[in-house]
Amino acid sequence: MADKLSPEEREEKKLPPEDEHYVSEEKQKEILQKYDPESNTRDLSGTMKHVVFYGLLAFSLFQLYTAIFGQYTAYIQRSIHLGFALSLIFILFPARKRHGARAKVAIYDYVLSLLAVGVGLYWPIMYDDLVFRLGRVTEMDLIVGILAVLLTLEATRRAVGLPITIIASIFLTYTFFGPYFPGFLRHRGQDLESVIQLMFYTTDGILGTPISVSATFIFVFLLFGSFLVKTGVGMYFNDLAVSLAGHLTGGPAKVAIFSSALQGTISGSSVANVVTSGSYTIPMMKKLGYKKEFAGAVEAAASTGGQIMPPIMGAAAFLMVEFIGGITYWEIAKAAAIPAILYFTGVWIMTHFEAKRVGLKGLSKEEMPDRKEVLKKIYLLLPIVAIIVFLLVGIPTMHAALYGILLTILVSAFNKETRLSFKDMIHALVDGARTALAVAAATAAAGIIVGVVVKTGLGLSLANGLVSASGGNILLTLFFTMLAAIVLGMGSPTTANYVITSTIAAPAIITLLMIDEPVGAAVPIVVALSAHLFVFYFGIIADITPPVALAAFAASGISGGEPIKTGFIAAKLAAAAFIIPYMFVLSPALLMIDTTLPELIWVLITAFTGMIAIGAGLIGFWYRKLNWIERIIAFATGLALIYPEGVTDTIGAISFIILFVLQWMSREKKTPKTIEA
Repeated sequence: MADKLSPEEREEKKLPPEDEHYVSEEKQKEILQKYDPESNTRDLSGTMKHVVFYGLLAFSLFQLYTAIFGQYTAYIQRSIHLGFALSLIFILFPARKRHGARAKVAIYDYVLSLLAVGVGLYWPIMYDDLVFRLGRVTEMDLIVGILAVLLTLEATRRAVGLPITIIASIFLTYTFFGPYFPGFLRHRGQDLESVIQLMFYTTDGILGTPISVSATFIFVFLLFGSFLVKTGVGMYFNDLAVSLAGHLTGGPAKVAIFSSALQGTISGSSVANVVTSGSYTIPMMKKLGYKKEFAGAVEAAASTGGQIMPPIMGAAAFLMVEFIGGITYWEIAKAAAIPAILYFTGVWIMTHFEAKRVGLKGLSKEEMPDRKEVLKKIYLLLPIVAIIVFLLVGIPTMHAALYGILLTILVSAFNKETRLSFKDMIHALVDGARTALAVAAATAAAGIIVGVVVKTGLGLSLANGLVSASGGNILLTLFFTMLAAIVLGMGSPTTANYVITSTIAAPAIITLLMIDEPVGAAVPIVVALSAHLFVFYFGIIADITPPVALAAFAASGISGGEPIKTGFIAAKLAAAAFIIPYMFVLSPALLMIDTTLPELIWVLITAFTGMIAIGAGLIGFWYRKLNWIERIIAFATGLALIYPEGVTDTIGAISFIILFVLQWMSREKKTPKTIEA
């Protein structure tokens, strides 16, 4: 989308005029660089621009080759993946954020990049020798291992941000000073050689499960998303959302919700999702009459929800398969479906009630795009639908992504506007690799955390500590775990925050749910899945939870609203995300596990009506304005209905019917109107 468009072009594209604060590409880039570390890259020119371009292309071709013809052994596959990512990060990402795009590549960055290449090639070159020595570490091994750890931490700081870097550094320090910690945190400690061996010469550290998933499933799915973007599917999401929801009460807000749910399929970042769809939807909401903070909050809440929406779920579902074990990707996506739908339903309901409360209508017929023209491009969604079908019928996950890429190329050829040229495909490969850099760094740093937990037993110690602090009370344990997941998730990308929270916080829930089982008993899938989804949800919702609410802050950068206020409103709109995880841990019917069809239908009915009551209580409007007593009753009614249990459902249903009748009989009868911004 060009920065300067003529009034006729703006009208044709259904964009607001320039005096309505249209967000230019430069402004979008500025916001991304401010709030999303993954976007704070240098604008290279000359030789280095070509070097990085072909480096990224080689990265993608390597990953595609191994996805199609088979992977190398674990150490070689993962270390080459790490070497590509680290070496490119030091050239693309400046050491200091404030330098941003203007920063030239410093001499030390060239040195760091070359060292990263050496680290990445060490395992492929020395493989036979390293395997033959069976864990004995030479002086050269020690030097390379130390470099691997330090380069990983610095690359993560640049490409992902300080939070996960600090956490990984603290965990690394913990391995050395274990004897000096109090109580259950004490352990015998490790020497430098043992730590480096763990971190780079086993599959429990940097080259562990997290980067294994990055080097396989995640990378190919990121390529799939990149190819989709090249077809123009991102803008099509907006057009489709406007054509389906723009005419409804408070239409632009509902467009944001619908569009952001779809954007989650191709975006692995809440902040990137906010800027991509928010630059289109937030000005529309402001024009209609929504306040700046509310408009930004709607987009932030909806964009964050894109990370919990199957089938992609911010790529964390791939990690979940490996961490839980004995479960398929499809089972995870299926279990996450109802909670995700309830989340977006809650945001939708609250924006509807807010529009009714303020008196806002939808877009006029003149402002709506031609629905027939929009639906002519519905074929762009075929690859996404196909991915779901492929996973449903049991096609291996990586093959499903490869077929999705091929299908994207095929369906793009249906129309000249969307057809992918050879140049487009090359750029899609480069863009996909660029997106994967931060994921690779984050998963490598997360591997440090996992390695420390494995070596010291910290996960079990923290789990026992949380359970002890809660006195064995399940609700208190869930509450403490929620706080831990939110704090650990602040400022971390989706994949990284899941690795951190699932390693540190999830064991507490599993420990308590298994407290009556024999020692050493296998953890049932339903217990493991509910615990992992619980911490995953709260790690994600950290993006809109003040004081560190990056998605909300990015939205305020577009709306012009006050950041903290935008964050609090976004957290209110995302109330479902603070409630539903408790419900599916206490009663897993919401996850569609071990339940019958009648039970599932009843759970859906009560959950959706419960979200209506909660939305009315939080916004303070239903068919008319609610007083504070009615708001409390409505909120409590919603909680009773969402919790899938016979007595609470009955109480909630009776209360809901009474509230509905009273609201309907005393409803305000007035025609919605547009309020000037």
